[in-house]
Amino acid sequence: MVFGSEALLEMVLTKYEEQQLQDIRSWKEEEPSAVSKGVGAMTAPLAWAVRKAVPEEAILAALTASNSLAKTLARPADLLREAGVESLDDLRALPLERLDALADSVHSWAIGFAAAEGAAGGASGLVGLVFDIPASITLALRTIHKIGLCYGYTCSSEEDARFAYGILGASGANVMDDKIAALTMLRAEKTVAGRITPDALVKAAQALAKQLGIHLTKRKALAAIPLVGAGIGGSVNAWWMREVGWAARRAFQERWLQDSKKLLGA
Repeated sequence: MVFGSEALLEMVLTKYEEQQLQDIRSWKEEEPSAVSKGVGAMTAPLAWAVRKAVPEEAILAALTASNSLAKTLARPADLLREAGVESLDDLRALPLERLDALADSVHSWAIGFAAAEGAAGGASGLVGLVFDIPASITLALRTIHKIGLCYGYTCSSEEDARFAYGILGASGANVMDDKIAALTMLRAEKTVAGRITPDALVKAAQALAKQLGIHLTKRKALAAIPLVGAGIGGSVNAWWMREVGWAARRAFQERWLQDSKKLLGA
């Protein structure tokens, strides 16, 4: 399963699937928003203080712990009930429109929860961000895992963990080079036996922690300002979770299209 490959042979697609494929390609080619770049420039001094309070090592530790916790929190039972099926295999066999509707519900909930959590963290200024950033990472990974379940995929292996890291990296990029690097991360380095190497997963986590240490702290730096931090923290968290959700949806849509034999790697 290779996300990001441009060498794809398109099989028979429904009209809806054709539109989603176009949207996937547009998302991959889309530059990070001007808002992302502008926030990075405006908040550089504040971001330095945030990085001192939440260093890269702390983000790496939160990232590693959060991935395991997020998988535990993202349980499939409610999705199976909502879809009216008994297993993830049955879920994966549903039309893409049905799966997208499930993902939309998960995505909307995550945006609302992120806004509330960010507002609570921002109300405490810099001290609150020490707790808000790890909590945001956990929620982001939980959202990725839960959206994966909407398309019938459990994130249970090392390869799946790297896939989730790639999605998180793409959603957190402030510049196109970082987005391209994140999309590349989705192509796991494997052993001869077909499994991702432990070193590759560790390197992926380290690279993501470094990126988040730079870009996520820039986005959240304004929330460290007393009195206005709550409103800014809620807005920034909702904005980021919107990007996380769309990155996950596009990644798992393409994965589903490939596994459904709608797309074949050349």
